[in-house]
Amino acid sequence: MFVSVLSLWMLCSGINVFSDEVEGPLWPAHIIDNSSDGADGVKLGDINGDKLPDIVTGWEEGGITRVCFHPGKVNVHKPWPAVTVGHTLNVEDAISVDLDGDGALDVVSCCEGTERSIFVHWAPQDLRQRIDPQKWQQAVIPASENQMQWMFAWGMQVDGKHGVDLVAGGKNNNAEVGWFESPSTARNLTKFQWHTISPVGWLMSLWQRDMNGDGYSDLVISDRYGEMRGCRWLENPGPGPAQGQPWQNHFIGGRDREILSMCLVDLDQDGLEDVVSAEVASRILYLRRLDGTGDRWEPREIHIRGDVGHSRAVACGDLNSDGRLDIALTTADCSGKHAVVWLECEGSPLEDRWRTHAISGTDAGDKYDRLELLDLDLDGDLDLLTCEERQGGHGLGVLWYENPYKSPQKRYFPCHCLQIFRRIVCK
Repeated sequence: MFVSVLSLWMLCSGINVFSDEVEGPLWPAHIIDNSSDGADGVKLGDINGDKLPDIVTGWEEGGITRVCFHPGKVNVHKPWPAVTVGHTLNVEDAISVDLDGDGALDVVSCCEGTERSIFVHWAPQDLRQRIDPQKWQQAVIPASENQMQWMFAWGMQVDGKHGVDLVAGGKNNNAEVGWFESPSTARNLTKFQWHTISPVGWLMSLWQRDMNGDGYSDLVISDRYGEMRGCRWLENPGPGPAQGQPWQNHFIGGRDREILSMCLVDLDQDGLEDVVSAEVASRILYLRRLDGTGDRWEPREIHIRGDVGHSRAVACGDLNSDGRLDIALTTADCSGKHAVVWLECEGSPLEDRWRTHAISGTDAGDKYDRLELLDLDLDGDLDLLTCEERQGGHGLGVLWYENPYKSPQKRYFPCHCLQIFRRIVCK
């Protein structure tokens, strides 16, 4: 009786009485592609035009870039059909973008290490040929060669002319974030011109958002090291002659942290999009946006309870169909620990009261990368897509975890997935 009364008093007093145990059930794992070494990142795009999400991945140790094609509901639990679109030494990230405006999504690979270049893989216009590696044509952007160790890229219309431009950034010596200006003929890669926006130490995330409501897409980044480290956004001065002006830097938070991958989400549901970021620690940094200017933020911490690896990447969505946002988390240095988990808020997101639930278990990898939450098996709930690059020296590859919490509701994508698919599919 004393324990029950004490527990009730602690709860009413706001004292956390959560267990440090990670709760089940485990989510079934399904391998999508394990044909090479060191899968490093998963990005989405409808490459073959069937309105289903395909996956673009760079295989860092394998030195190739591949596209995995969603096979449809019946075969989604099996390995997916895939194609190698190019050979890319030290590839760190790969994205899909229609760079030449011909209606076919191309692939862009960012390479670090000794390669230090960005490659374009031109897609064949014939949908049926996109499974054929011989039909993809690879070329380097000359202005990218040996400039820095390239980490990430994003297709974005910056200057308001010609085709889509390419925002990109890198890490370590001479690293910057900036944009490649697309020429009138995008296939002429020699005409792409580089424009510096800001120095960076080690770019970890790259998003585009209109942060101050002026109608122009700004850049939101997480930077791991250096004098400018932390989460920040860079204000787009606008197209035309204004583009010659500097992009003003706005710090969001985390300048005293080793920040990793972040996501943008309205975690407290107040109508303002917040920043949720992984860091090299057993916690998550929650930067709550306070107004529409983009200059007022409130830092909070979300501690990860249980035997879990160091946080690596985060994404938010309603995982158990209770109408509230949860946080999904992949980790690194997680051998023998829970590697992929999700956190359920017990109360207000403004309180550090998050219960840890298992996804992968403790024997499923050592270093995971970024993740996406989306309904891969088309059963109405959010599954988890990710990759693992170290298990057994080869890595688990590209894989997804099947959500066991079946939802009676219609299929739902988190907001960032919706924005990606509206841009790619709903032209």
